[in-house]
Amino acid sequence: MDTIDEHIIEQYCNDAVNLLSRLIEIPSFSKEEQGTTQLLQDFFTAKNIPTQRLVNNVWAVNRHYDPLLPTLLLNSHHDTVRPNKGYTANPFEPLQSDGKLYGLGSNDAGGSLVSLISAFLYFYGRTGLKYNLLIAATAEEEISGANGVELLLPHLGNIDAAIVGEPTHMHMAVAEKGLMVLECTSTGISGHAAHNEGENALYNAIDDIQWFRNFSFPLVSDLLGPVKMNVTLIHGGTQHNVIPGECNFTVDIRINELYTHEQVLAIIREHVKCKVVPRSTRLRSTCIEATHPLVQSGLNSGLKTFGSATLSDKALMPFPALKMGPGDTLRSHMADEFIFVDEIKEGIKIYIKLLNSIL
Repeated sequence: MDTIDEHIIEQYCNDAVNLLSRLIEIPSFSKEEQGTTQLLQDFFTAKNIPTQRLVNNVWAVNRHYDPLLPTLLLNSHHDTVRPNKGYTANPFEPLQSDGKLYGLGSNDAGGSLVSLISAFLYFYGRTGLKYNLLIAATAEEEISGANGVELLLPHLGNIDAAIVGEPTHMHMAVAEKGLMVLECTSTGISGHAAHNEGENALYNAIDDIQWFRNFSFPLVSDLLGPVKMNVTLIHGGTQHNVIPGECNFTVDIRINELYTHEQVLAIIREHVKCKVVPRSTRLRSTCIEATHPLVQSGLNSGLKTFGSATLSDKALMPFPALKMGPGDTLRSHMADEFIFVDEIKEGIKIYIKLLNSIL
């Protein structure tokens, strides 16, 4: 593995922090990322790197792109959630203090995005690479929107593997739980409460909710643990003196890599009486094999692997993907969000080392 000049890493870090500061200054809520999209295009143009754009997704390829080579995607998102009401500072004012860079999106996932861009720039002009490199800054990740990476992927050609930038302390998330949200409807027969007439849909719902609460799926993942189900919303009844004929509730399900969405849905329908309708089955659990060159490169560098309970655009990628990036997932969406500048520097260094051994 080549030795990387610390002065070069320092310069990349300074440029990355400057770019992240500019990104923070521009509101980029999901579906409203036009400003940061333009900034990213201008950033690459200033470095004489051609870009392409689809809605609010921007991407570029290495200078010596070869269609006969496999392609490695470097991806992170530039949209953010809306600022937490607990903010004590302007979320759009990048502030550096005590080694931290504060601002909305600094940790999730601006630090990862600018670190991946730095790694892409490091290899951009290299010849003799074993992989093409494709950098994509995508939109609507925070809402799993249809105009983000899912829209973009069919336009990128064949992708063989990816690194997805999200805050993981630069540990390698080799597996990630999928998400399925169910809308459930329990029915009964309306009647007058004073006469105890009808069949109470709330009671029918309680029976099914108890099942969701107590049931354990038998297959438990070494990386992701068990499938987890939580009833998160419930609505039923119209007024105090009417036996409700319908009760609706919502179930949030986090699925490990040992089950498909369809398998989980079939098991649920075998056990409950309510009508069960999934909102979507597109956010799949994922797992990259320990033998994959990306994972092996990280392991050889002393990086740790883990299974992630949080969702990312990795769920929408039909190819092996490794999730990793600077920062801490616990800071995501918090008030006064920040990332340590040294985390960005270390992130750039690790990304370059990881890629250097396979490129």
